[in-house]
Amino acid sequence: MLVLLALSSSPASADATLFIGLTATPSNRVTKGFAIGAGLLIVGVEFEWASIAEDTFKAAPVLKTGMGNVLLQTPIPLAGMQFYVTSGAGGYRERLGTTHKETNIGFNTGGGVKVSLLGPLKARLDYRVIKLRGNPLYSKVHRVYAGINLGF
Repeated sequence: MLVLLALSSSPASADATLFIGLTATPSNRVTKGFAIGAGLLIVGVEFEWASIAEDTFKAAPVLKTGMGNVLLQTPIPLAGMQFYVTSGAGGYRERLGTTHKETNIGFNTGGGVKVSLLGPLKARLDYRVIKLRGNPLYSKVHRVYAGINLGF
């Protein structure tokens, strides 16, 4: 029975993404990061690390997050596009100058699309809402990014 299950299962796929984007909470700032994940047909898992730049003039803290996510994705690309929704949790560290530091847990929900470019190379567009627990300066952060995704 296990042999039949192994022979009929889809092969696992993995990918990595480097991204850059924007966060508008409370001011427009650059977001940079990477993600690495693996999936089977419709369900995938991913680890993501991101850093949002500080803007001391607008009291916008630096925010670093490390999140583990579960993705639900279209099983095959539709017109070269693979859509997904994602949700996850992890830790964050927020800092503003020397006056504010907060480390706690956060949750994120979002979605996006991976667009086929050439072979295993894809463009990735993503939107997330990150909800921070504890005493952050801003408890809800919206982030949008574009990235280069490589499947392997």
